[in-house]
Amino acid sequence: MEKIDPIKHIVAGCLRNERRAQEEFFKMYYGKMLSVCMRYIKDRDSAQEVLQDAFIKVFEKLELFDFRGSIEGWLRRIVSNTAIDAIRKAKRNPFLSGDDNDFKQVAENEMEKQEDLAFMQIKAEVAMEAIQSLSPAYRTVFNMYVFEEYTHKEIAEILGINEGTSKSNLSKAKLNLQKKLNLKFEKIQ
Repeated sequence: MEKIDPIKHIVAGCLRNERRAQEEFFKMYYGKMLSVCMRYIKDRDSAQEVLQDAFIKVFEKLELFDFRGSIEGWLRRIVSNTAIDAIRKAKRNPFLSGDDNDFKQVAENEMEKQEDLAFMQIKAEVAMEAIQSLSPAYRTVFNMYVFEEYTHKEIAEILGINEGTSKSNLSKAKLNLQKKLNLKFEKIQ
């Protein structure tokens, strides 16, 4: 007897518009995909709205997924593209400017030393906070290059910028992150 892959079963239910299957699919990937959104969008409520829009697109296009690759990778790409579209709508074209004004927003919390696991979690939170504090131009290129593994050519095509701007924004994002993280980790330790 052939065993059916659980995700294929859930997807099949989604394609039949079965509400339980859609809910199960949503719950399976909500947390991971929210973290993808949060890399692009600072505000949690806005990120959740973008994620809702992304899941609507996913359910509309689910019949196009052919299981040749990872469904999670496919979802991640839809979610990140939806987040990028939301940024574009919010600002005309922030990807060319590299504005550092919102870079100045860094929350300063005094943290106590804890067990290694807790300390690593704090470091991850600080790193995420630093990434979120980057300007939309820097944050978007950084996320696409580092986390989504797009090439500079792909980033340039998606964002409507040239490859040089993509490379420049990534370089500036890395420098800004390094400064912020060095400053923050000095305070933690």
